[in-house]
Amino acid sequence: MSTLLIDIGNTRIKWALARGGRIGPMRAAEHGRRGVFEQWLGRARGIDAVEAASVASPAARRQLQAALRRNDLPPARFARSTAQAAGVTNSYAEPWRLGVDRWMAAIGAWHQAGGRRAVCVISVGTALTVDVVDAQGRHRGGLIAPAPELMVRALLEQTHGIAVRAKRAAARGGASRPTPALSPLASTTQNAIAQGSLLAAAALADRCVSEVARSLAARPRIFLTGGAAQTIAPLLRCRFDLLPDLVLRGLLALTAQTHAGN
Repeated sequence: MSTLLIDIGNTRIKWALARGGRIGPMRAAEHGRRGVFEQWLGRARGIDAVEAASVASPAARRQLQAALRRNDLPPARFARSTAQAAGVTNSYAEPWRLGVDRWMAAIGAWHQAGGRRAVCVISVGTALTVDVVDAQGRHRGGLIAPAPELMVRALLEQTHGIAVRAKRAAARGGASRPTPALSPLASTTQNAIAQGSLLAAAALADRCVSEVARSLAARPRIFLTGGAAQTIAPLLRCRFDLLPDLVLRGLLALTAQTHAGN
């Protein structure tokens, strides 16, 4: 059986084909370049089912369904956050309030680790999220914070003086005094904003991993995912596995459970 897995995020759509329980290479396109995805759909063959997760607007869901119809493909079945799925139990009192992308990534990570070890998912996209599932498959909660790019935008929008200096530096090509800055510090306003945001995100992730390991009395397996994951990857002190398709892997685990129950 061939299943098309789709992850519609805030800025990008990601997809991959899964056959025989194995996921193929992930592809991605910005929402403004959805034509890339539709061209791929036009060439796709032998798709038996479409499984999707979306945190985008209802319009994005309608656009997906319309694109599938135009290409004579099955309609997408959209995942939702539930109290329990694929061996993982949701910690939220109101499970539907947990973002479906976080829920799918948590499920994907727990299954990727073999279903017997605690996992910590660090996702860096528009927001930075951290979610933990213990060795028994219980989602133990998570954190949400601005991702580095959002930190930069918020800082520039709320601080006129910094924004003006950053624009002037960018116009000059980021010229600075020859005296080198001490690592990890910066010697221009523009670089200081960018570096500060990256370090803040990485420090939050590392601190959370440390606290989780202490609370669980066991080191969880760390998974780094999301479209901007590589921006903080070099700054993390914890050991991690980089898996950009973690949401898709969660969808695949959910699909396997559904088929097993039929």
